[in-house]
Formats: sequence, structure tokens, C-alpha cells
Amino acid sequence: MTEKLSAYDRAVRALDSIRRAAGSFEPATAVVLGSGLGSVADEVEDARVLSAAEIPGWPVSTAPGHAGRVVMGRLEGRPVILLQGRVHYYEGYAMRDVTFPVRVLGMMGVRQYVATNASGGADPDFAPGDIVAVRDHINLMGSNPLIGSHEPRWGVRFPDMTRAYSPRLLEMLDRAAAGAGLSLKRGVYAAFMGPSYETPAEVRMARVLGADLVGMSTVPEVIAANAMGMETAVLSCVANKAAGMGDERLTEEDVLRVMAGSSRSLALLIRALMRVLASDDR
Repeated sequence: MTEKLSAYDRAVRALDSIRRAAGSFEPATAVVLGSGLGSVADEVEDARVLSAAEIPGWPVSTAPGHAGRVVMGRLEGRPVILLQGRVHYYEGYAMRDVTFPVRVLGMMGVRQYVATNASGGADPDFAPGDIVAVRDHINLMGSNPLIGSHEPRWGVRFPDMTRAYSPRLLEMLDRAAAGAGLSLKRGVYAAFMGPSYETPAEVRMARVLGADLVGMSTVPEVIAANAMGMETAVLSCVANKAAGMGDERLTEEDVLRVMAGSSRSLALLIRALMRVLASDDR
């Protein structure tokens, strides 16, 4: 008979596997690299690399531009763990699987959870290639990762989302961008279920609700990270004008092309953030 493990016990197994590879290494900050942004992991020093398939219970991405690797090492001297890719609700994964890596990272003692993603610009002032620090979100995915039985070892049942995006990390990102000579905007991210791109009417609705960006990821992980008490920040790279905001036809190839072009700026910004975090820890 197949052994039936609880979600928590599955996370413990995954954590044990990562810790065997990590040895005494203890990451302070996690960085999740979204569509086409995996090259940032090339910046990690003394890297130890695991394939997602090697980690028990770890979900494996089927989305383009998501390598499915876990990279541990140092970035600007700061101990980090980088996830090259994520899984999405639209891939058919349950919310508990989408947020499984977040749970494991929280159990590992990670203090800051910094995610990146690709988005469509619903704000007419946002152009492809812009990097936006998310200051709030609107969950239009029709679900929430905290639905179901509560595991108290994973944090609170009803997390306050007023400061879901850490004001401290937002201020640090502003300092990091200024120090790196980069332009950093701020905006509200609306998460749709996907995988179809949003219709022009849906984009207009999101704009009326207050969204500046639209996408298909990240929000479930942010909710889980907040429930576990991690400081959270999200950097969204505008890949295209959202539907109805321009004449271009939206394709995943164009998204990946723009993301590849943005990866250098994003790498500079993430490295600068690591320096600011290290300075603040002293």
C-alpha cells in the first residue's frame, strides 16, 4: 500500500533533501525567477544546484522559460536560495502544490521571499522592459492557497494582508535601484487564472479595480509567504502592453524575448538589493 503523507510531512521530506545538499549552508533570502529570467542564477557564487525532479514532492514546471532548478549560494556575499522557475495554477497544479516551495523555504528559515514575474502592462505609462516593484495585488484567480484544513506549523489561518508587500523591502528596492542607476516603478498586480491572456474587457475591468499590471502567477505564493511570516517583495517585468492597450498580438515567444532582454537589469537590481540587505543586517 502506498504511504499517505500529509502536506506537512511531504514538505519535511523535501526540506531534508535540500538540507542534505546544502550541508551547513543556511539561506537568508529566497529569490524566485519567473518566465525567461532564470539567467540571474548564473550570478550566484559557489553555487550548489538541484533539479526540481531530485527533491521529493517538489512540483516540476511545464511552463516555457522555467528551468525547474534550485540554486543555493552567495550573491554579493549574502546566502541565498534561488528557484529557477515556478509552477502555476493554470498548469493544473492544486494551490497546495503551487505554494509547496514557499512552505519548504519558510521551514528552512528563509526570512525574505523575493519573487519575479512577467506581466502585461495595464497602465498606459508602462512599457515593455520596465521593472515594477509590486506594492499590492488583486486576486482574480478564483482561489486561495489557504483554503482547506489549517496547518498551524505553517503560520496563521487568517493573515493580515495590509502590508503583504513589505514596506521595508520596497524602500530597500528603491535604494538598490538608485544605487544601480536603474529606473524602478511601483504598481498593483492583478492575478488571473490563465493560461489564456486576458481579454481587453478584462484588462479594462482590472484597471477600474486599480491594477497597473496583469499576470498569471505569484499571488498564491505571496499569500502563503505572508501567512508564514516572511517579508515579501515582488519585481514584475513588463513583457508587453496588456490586451487592448496596443495593436500587437500577444505570444509567449515575445514575452520570453523581452524577459531575456530585461534579465541583465533585473540581475543588477537583485544584486544591489542583496548589498542593501547585507548592510542593513550589520
